[in-house]
Amino acid sequence: MTAQSASAAQTSAATASLDELTLETVRAAAARIEGAVVKTPMMHSITLSEITGAEIWLKFENLQFTAAYKERGALNALLHLTDEQKRRGVIAASAGNHSQGLSYHGTRLGVPVTIVMPKTTPTVKVMQTESVGGNVVLHGETFDDANAHARELEAERGLTFVHPFDDPLIASGQGTVALEMLEVKPDLDCLVVPIGGGGLISGMSTVAKALNPDVEVVGVQAALFPSMFDRIKGESHDCGGDTLAEGIAVKHPGEFTARVIAERVDDILLVDEPSLEKAVSLLLQIEKTVVEGAGAAGLAAVLENPDRFAGKTIGLVLCGGNIDTRLLANVLLRDLARQGRLARLRITLQDRPGALFKVMSLFNEHNVNIIEIYHQRIFTSLPAKGLITDIECEARDAEQVERLVAALRAKNYKVQMVELN
Repeated sequence: MTAQSASAAQTSAATASLDELTLETVRAAAARIEGAVVKTPMMHSITLSEITGAEIWLKFENLQFTAAYKERGALNALLHLTDEQKRRGVIAASAGNHSQGLSYHGTRLGVPVTIVMPKTTPTVKVMQTESVGGNVVLHGETFDDANAHARELEAERGLTFVHPFDDPLIASGQGTVALEMLEVKPDLDCLVVPIGGGGLISGMSTVAKALNPDVEVVGVQAALFPSMFDRIKGESHDCGGDTLAEGIAVKHPGEFTARVIAERVDDILLVDEPSLEKAVSLLLQIEKTVVEGAGAAGLAAVLENPDRFAGKTIGLVLCGGNIDTRLLANVLLRDLARQGRLARLRITLQDRPGALFKVMSLFNEHNVNIIEIYHQRIFTSLPAKGLITDIECEARDAEQVERLVAALRAKNYKVQMVELN
């Protein structure tokens, strides 16, 4: 494909032919980007296999320089630009990972890069994009708002728009992930791949079906953003919300990628927020690897659907690791709470000397560690001499907390477990 025809493809994805995304275009992309992106490891997870009942193989795309697979497609697109397009620069709208890949490789190649991001983008992604040379413009609340503004700037400044997913060049670059996975493990039964706009799964399904038509390709979307799920299955769900997987929070899927997915992807599953949180936490605890919500979506789907995947050899793409550290801390603590290792007990006491001490003695007897204590005397429905105390505590497991609660109630204390949503 020439640079001129590449530019046309970037602006007419809705009419692009599926013949522009083939095993051959992916192999060509692999040769083109070789040495400039990390050939990330793929490893078998013994512990996750035991937990899920399937043979789990992980592709660590969070170990790319920008911590996401998006470098592959971005670089492939940049290498198709004309000299004039390189001089003027490129622009993109992105929730973060595409922006970092495009900025990093654009700067490396001497191509000016402007990125329009939603205002809701995690700070870590903004900072990392700027740190690798991108000029960030924050606009709107969603990817679609940012995308519309990027298109306006494209026309105003004469820039070349590089779409994050709806482009055969991008999808061909992303498909190199599957080439590497099947090189390491050619007998995979199934690939479970996150879907936002569909670029990654379009490229990967193209490779998988060309090399082995029996490989099942399953897409995964956050239940709050089921845009491609609805498009392919002809359903209609609410689309929007504050998902942990903001990297795949796309309201309007790609036109080109939707046609690829309809032909080459076997199924799409939805995963809820608690499953995403659990998957992020498990990957950190078990594999000692930091993965963002979108990157954990594949594992979340396997955890939510154990019967569907039982006994299969499954390839999961940990497609990104850019997660805000404060958010990661919240996810880990919430997971401990769901396991019962952290708890908050709401206890009604009389406001008199020694009342709290007596309660503390029971915590001591049951070897439950107190982390925080909160008193509330004013904003309650209790009599003036009553108070509510919330005690955050840490235990070995849920059973230890339950024994403590039983002991408190046996002493006639009114105790309520504050539940996690």
